[in-house]
Amino acid sequence: MMTDPVADMLTRIRNGISARHAKVDIPASNLKTELARILQDEGYIQNYKRISDDKQGVLRVFLRRDAHGTDCILGLQRVSRPGCRVYVSRDGIPRVQGGLGINVISTSSGLMTGRQAVRRGVGGEILCNVW
Repeated sequence: MMTDPVADMLTRIRNGISARHAKVDIPASNLKTELARILQDEGYIQNYKRISDDKQGVLRVFLRRDAHGTDCILGLQRVSRPGCRVYVSRDGIPRVQGGLGINVISTSSGLMTGRQAVRRGVGGEILCNVW
């Protein structure tokens, strides 16, 4: 049993990037699917696909590189962990890498980026930072 599935997802993506893989397979869940949707909308991954099997399913994430072969994701950082949750109000949402990266926030309105949360005026739990 996994205690932190989001950290496992981020680690699998980080390992896939460092090993220069084109895709990464992750055990699927609704939270991970929404996180992959946000990463695709922000341009950090190329695509994702949910594949059903006899168990919980597999989330296949296709990693993105530019024309020169440089990865679009330079860093992934898990902020809020099961042992130490990090909650912020709408005024306390930090900027990532001086505004060049994003943070993913779990709010009462669902998962969204920090910029979207500031626009909507909601706070929540900071799941991770991506740059």
